[in-house]
Amino acid sequence: MRKENRRITKRVVVLILAGMTLLTAVACGKGEDPGINLLPSVEGKGGVVNLFSPMEKTDPNAENVARSASDLTITMAEERLGVTVAYNTYTAQDHQDKTYDEVAMDRVRHNMDDIYLLNPDAILALGEEDLLIDLSGLDSAGNLREIIRTANTVNGKLVAIPQEVVAYGLFVNKDMFDALKLKLPETPEEFLECCRVFQENGIETPVGANRWWLENFVFAQAYADLYNGGNTEAEIAALNSGEAKYSDYMRPGFVFLQEMIDHGYIDAQKASVGEAIEAEGPDFLAQKTPIVMAYWGAANSDTAYGKPNFNMQVIGFPSSKGQMPVMPMTGFAIGADAEHKEDALHTLDVMVSDEALLAYAKVNKVISPSRNVEVECIPALKPLNDRIQDNIYVLGSNAGMKVEQWGNTCRIVRMLLNGSTVEECMAEFDRLQEESLAR
Repeated sequence: MRKENRRITKRVVVLILAGMTLLTAVACGKGEDPGINLLPSVEGKGGVVNLFSPMEKTDPNAENVARSASDLTITMAEERLGVTVAYNTYTAQDHQDKTYDEVAMDRVRHNMDDIYLLNPDAILALGEEDLLIDLSGLDSAGNLREIIRTANTVNGKLVAIPQEVVAYGLFVNKDMFDALKLKLPETPEEFLECCRVFQENGIETPVGANRWWLENFVFAQAYADLYNGGNTEAEIAALNSGEAKYSDYMRPGFVFLQEMIDHGYIDAQKASVGEAIEAEGPDFLAQKTPIVMAYWGAANSDTAYGKPNFNMQVIGFPSSKGQMPVMPMTGFAIGADAEHKEDALHTLDVMVSDEALLAYAKVNKVISPSRNVEVECIPALKPLNDRIQDNIYVLGSNAGMKVEQWGNTCRIVRMLLNGSTVEECMAEFDRLQEESLAR
């Protein structure tokens, strides 16, 4: 049973990591056919609902095969509705492959599946193209937290529903901080000072980074006041109208990242091509690097950071309002012209019902999108969870903003890693905003 649980946990990580991996809008590298990484499932004999996701599950009818937390919810739908959920999966192997987002959006546009697990940038793009069905009529949609509706509503339609609220934070080796009598940082200035002290005491690169998640530092600094200052709707309206500039919000975070690059607190060259957790995880677990960034679920997993040989704590990113969780949204969506639309709607309704989400949350110990489902988090996550429970966080994706946030910011951060100046990065935000105003 213990071996089976490890296998379940590994598959959970594959789902969350691939689902939350930040993906570029333009293919790079060799231009290889994305089909080389595409794995079709074995279809059952009954009615089939086709699901596209980064999670491998090649035989939906196989018995005695360990299933991830998401698989458990799909099993409920299969048993209750008599359908078979057949998977097609794709995961980019490295930075030269086409990204998951590119493949997913192409499949939606060509109506190749019924249900899709989408990242926030894909949700916004496809929602604006009117290619995703409105899910607000599902019974389960009535249980959603307001934050879910805010993040996944495009042009008045609820176009995606997640199975968890993904929160990003800083994973820190508290023992290494204590050894140098350092307090866990609250502000950007305190964070940089901690990095300076670590470097002076022999830690060459204090922050382990990859090509996907550095934008969380930017979001925390850019939007701490916007989401926690009591004037959120008015500030977003000003951005959408052009009265305010995204670049003015983003600049402090990019200046901060440039300072970390200049001082060698992060390895920009390594980060620009590094895959999430694979790039920085080994040094963090070996206690060579005191700080990495990751999503909530990585603290629960045996294959990521769930069992370190040190006192690990997960805190928010530094901001003017203290440690700040960053919360983007993935979600399951259904194609507007899905071949099996009715079966897909019923299947998703079961998958995101309170009963299914409770089963999911018990396995993953995550924040549920349903306001009716609560699961106690592990001690390492308590600092991050306390902030979230106090409603202190920023959204890394918000479909109410005309300029898509998560994917664009990630891409522009990679411009910085590859040598672009802060001003060049700000000019790219201005260009994106001008395009949005012209639409």
